[in-house]
Amino acid sequence: MKVSEIKDILKASVATGEKDLDRTVVAGGGADLMEDILSAVAKGSVLLTGLTEEKVLRTAEISGVGAIVIVRGKKPGERFIELAKSCKIPLLLTNYSLFVASGRLYMSGLRGLDGSW
Repeated sequence: MKVSEIKDILKASVATGEKDLDRTVVAGGGADLMEDILSAVAKGSVLLTGLTEEKVLRTAEISGVGAIVIVRGKKPGERFIELAKSCKIPLLLTNYSLFVASGRLYMSGLRGLDGSW
């Protein structure tokens, strides 16, 4: 699934990474614990989270995350957005909850990190 499709499905705005909306993500997962991200997130996946702390971006960069979606209408600070730009990770913002955003993507065909459909 393309990042642009995720944007449309989640009615998301693009905080950064407009040039990377054609990037393909292979799976998706949601987490607010960085340990979960490190242990479960697959390279090239989309991470859905409610956290807007720098450690999210650092962890995503190490894990090879293809895109990040910030849920629950949270607005990251300028420093967070600038770091996402420097990491070259598209950053989307949606008003949907983590549960609903994950469900919408799953119902649209994005598989989970465990390979489930």
